[in-house]
Amino acid sequence: MNIHPQVIELEQVDSRARRFVFVLLKDFTMLCFACAVESLRIANRMAGRELYTWTLAGEGGQSVACSNGTVFKLDMEFGDLSRDDTVMVCGGIDVHAATTRTILNWLRREARRGVTLGGLCTAAHTLAKAGLLDGRRATIHWENQDSFAEEFENVILTKSVFVIDGNRMTTAGGTASIDLMLKLIADDHGEELANAVADQLIYSSIRTDQDTQRLSIPTRIGVRHPKLSRVVQIMEQAIEDPISPAILAKDVGLSTRQLERLFRRYLDRSPKRYYMELRLQKARNLLMQTDMSVINVALACGFASPSHFSKCYRAHYGSTPYRERGTQSGARLSI
Repeated sequence: MNIHPQVIELEQVDSRARRFVFVLLKDFTMLCFACAVESLRIANRMAGRELYTWTLAGEGGQSVACSNGTVFKLDMEFGDLSRDDTVMVCGGIDVHAATTRTILNWLRREARRGVTLGGLCTAAHTLAKAGLLDGRRATIHWENQDSFAEEFENVILTKSVFVIDGNRMTTAGGTASIDLMLKLIADDHGEELANAVADQLIYSSIRTDQDTQRLSIPTRIGVRHPKLSRVVQIMEQAIEDPISPAILAKDVGLSTRQLERLFRRYLDRSPKRYYMELRLQKARNLLMQTDMSVINVALACGFASPSHFSKCYRAHYGSTPYRERGTQSGARLSI
């Protein structure tokens, strides 16, 4: 059965369609790209006319495979764009390797021409590498936040679902592309159309740039205890300079023994063990996603010496940091 949705009546402000140029990096994440394109397609359908067009670009101009192996035929390589175009770079696995000199030079050139540029998923790395996010607010998938912060100190990194700062846009990946596109559709053609697109997507909770990308601490740890959640939050914010259990306990109005009992009861480990696991998890992300030396990774995660870091790392992961760096050189983590 062919269902025709009710067409949303729009004010005839500008009859020209807005064109999006999706730059597909090698091993890009299909989900973030599909969410963005489908939002535009449905906006056209709900409006009953062509509000948006899109074209696929990439290095070589022939085809590119996303991280799940699906191959996309490209429409173009890297030519001159209209100043009215909007570029969306789509990143994914090992964005470092996918960010080539050719892509960086083209992005810098289009930025000088005043083109609006966006980065979906890990492509914030690509924009930052080109120097196009310096002094601006941006976001990237939470798994890549540690490595991004270490590499791009001039970017104001946030934990938001998406960020629009002038003519630069970034998203956290996954379905965050929907939230960004709904915001752009609302700005272009009104909230009614954006809400209609969300309804078609069965997207019942539209997030804004004020929403953070990760689940709340109580949800993540599966425990709704305010003092425990607060201690975990303090731990996550103090990885480089770990705080002693005694001070953590005092900060939330508990004794050290009470804090120990709290962690044992709800998380089945001591505060010290839980804190160590957080630090080692960050260390593993940095080893896999950056070119930082092992000693610098150790210092960034609160370890005074490489030998102590290596001992703790091997006890937890069954491999040394040096071996991990070697085996993961071609397979960095990303959504």
